[in-house]
Amino acid sequence: MRCPFCAAVEDRVVDSRESRDSGTIRRRRECLACGRRFTTYEKVEEIAFKVVKNDGSRQDFDRAKLLRGLEKACEKRPVSPRQLEEVADEAENLLAERDDREISTTELGAFLMGRLRELDQVAYVRFASVYRRFEDVGEFMEELKSLLKNKQPKKRKGRK
Repeated sequence: MRCPFCAAVEDRVVDSRESRDSGTIRRRRECLACGRRFTTYEKVEEIAFKVVKNDGSRQDFDRAKLLRGLEKACEKRPVSPRQLEEVADEAENLLAERDDREISTTELGAFLMGRLRELDQVAYVRFASVYRRFEDVGEFMEELKSLLKNKQPKKRKGRK
């Protein structure tokens, strides 16, 4: 590390601390030539995940974009932000486990729909309607019928 005061390259680390998110390390250094102290920050450089679009183009994976889509589908539904964060974490883990660090929008969308189907069926239908681009009401109704066919009956309170 080059000293910002005298440009010497010899220093020693006086103190190291991790940030709250453990993604950055703050180091307090002392220049061995001039004795002045300075701070450096180290961050792990990650290889970007890629999403392969239907037209074959590649785009950087954007966790914020994924979360916005999930939030939109779950708007006014009993799904907590924490649950959506967990789904986003699972999507990132799905990418991290792959050798090529790429995923198709088809595979990613299917994964997200499966997770939303478990969390909230209305959110699932909202997400599916945008993701699958239903052409007409008939396609939408087929999806709803499939959902209703696989739905397990709820037990009602107070009735025998």
